[in-house]
Amino acid sequence: MKILEAVNVHLSFGGVAALRDISFSVPEDSITTVIGPNGAGKTSLFNCISGFYRPQQGSIFFRGQDISRLKPPARAALGLARTFQNIALFRGMTVLDNIKLGAHVHTKTGLLGALAYLGPARREEMALREEVERRIIDFLEIDHIRRQPVASLPYGLQKRVELARALAMRPQLLMLDEPVAGMNREEKEDMARFILDIKEEWGVTVLMVEHDMSMVMDISDHVVVLNFGQVIASGLPQEVQKNPAVIEAYLGDGDIATLRRRLNANTEAA
Repeated sequence: MKILEAVNVHLSFGGVAALRDISFSVPEDSITTVIGPNGAGKTSLFNCISGFYRPQQGSIFFRGQDISRLKPPARAALGLARTFQNIALFRGMTVLDNIKLGAHVHTKTGLLGALAYLGPARREEMALREEVERRIIDFLEIDHIRRQPVASLPYGLQKRVELARALAMRPQLLMLDEPVAGMNREEKEDMARFILDIKEEWGVTVLMVEHDMSMVMDISDHVVVLNFGQVIASGLPQEVQKNPAVIEAYLGDGDIATLRRRLNANTEAA
């Protein structure tokens, strides 16, 4: 079954077409990864799905419902959560408070009740905190930093906190924009393990943009390749890896032997 489907999505900025007639789907209970060279349109596609951009043409369906005109909070309430390529945390707040913010899309207390912080508001807040601490913080192994301000944390842990906040939104579809960018090998291995466990143990479908091809090929069930704002390939990782159009997009002409000769020639010239 498809949990998400994009149909003929077109996005332009002035005279520049960022996405051209994009169509693809995300199978439920899968890890689907969108790859492509820099400038291929991957983050623009993510922004259309999450509601930050509105495409000029085409539609986006979530569980069969057209969400193309819904604003980001409404999409989040339906079960779409995402992280960002550049960390988007509140640096002056603690880890725990940052994570709890993700769950507030589901809270029922009104503004006055929240300000008074009495009765239902207090009970709801305590239940939220218990859920975050018991399920998410333990799962991501960040109990030792839960009271620290985010600004004091190293980059890899900040990325983990951002993942925790997205999980607090109780997503059905978790969108990860370059989750291991800038990480060392150990941090990448930890993040890959968490992503696999999110799919297997939590039953959450993952849609990911990532440049680390080793990780993509190791954990993805389905890969979609973009180049110049168009889908040029889609399928199993091992199929996509051998696709001549994909090789050409990354290497220039699709001929690995020719590329090696060029690199050797450049080395000798230097």
